[in-house]
Amino acid sequence: MDNRDWGMFLLPYEQTVEELKVKFKTMRSELKKREEYAPIEFVTGRVKKISSILNKAKRLDVPMDKLETGIEDIAGIRIMCQFVEDIRRVAEYIRNRKDLKVVYEKDYITNYKESGYRSFHMIVEYPVQTALGQVIVLAEIQIRTLAMNFWATIEHSLSYKYPESLPENIRKRLKKAGEAASTLDNEMSSIREDILEAQKQFEDESNVTTQVLSQIHQLYFYHLVNEAIGFQDRFNDIWQRHDMDEMKLLLDEVKQLIAITKKGENTDEI
Repeated sequence: MDNRDWGMFLLPYEQTVEELKVKFKTMRSELKKREEYAPIEFVTGRVKKISSILNKAKRLDVPMDKLETGIEDIAGIRIMCQFVEDIRRVAEYIRNRKDLKVVYEKDYITNYKESGYRSFHMIVEYPVQTALGQVIVLAEIQIRTLAMNFWATIEHSLSYKYPESLPENIRKRLKKAGEAASTLDNEMSSIREDILEAQKQFEDESNVTTQVLSQIHQLYFYHLVNEAIGFQDRFNDIWQRHDMDEMKLLLDEVKQLIAITKKGENTDEI
């Protein structure tokens, strides 16, 4: 083992992970605003532990002075999707980015591993601006469904208990669980449109409810206390009956009252 300063060595990788997490989370927010649906469910990231780096270097016979190029996943990003179809779409967004370069891809969804592992991997070069200048860092981006990620997380945890190889009975049960996860993903894909419609409906209703309460609160700012109390009572009744059509009418009424009040104030000023 060499005598490098591991803290300094890992700094660019830590910066890479933090920057890519922010960028992919921002991508999710932008897509949601543009299309009302984002193929990215959530994003996580990690820098490989020193012990894991050393173990992988030993297993792959990577010299200590070649870690930067010999181990490609010291910086790791995981992007979770709801549906298998979303994975291809996210991968295409990544290919089109100008702030990183895709080195190669590994499709473990079409060509899943014997163990049952399924995921889509992209090895990328990412330029990091450090205090001493630009450093090109290799990072691995894993794109998975939630079911794939659940299986992979459990399988990875078991590898700590059985570092050499999994017992045959556990290996078979894991493989069976992987097939079940794949079946779940296929079933979810078959009702994808219904799921997305239900999610959109929930979000729309949530937005209307939030707007109504916000507008009622504004009435107090204009000293329309009795009106605010009246609208709040109506809101409570509508909320109990879950009548969203009436909730939208209530929102229009509150907005109209605020608009009239603002107009009256502007006339008084003139």
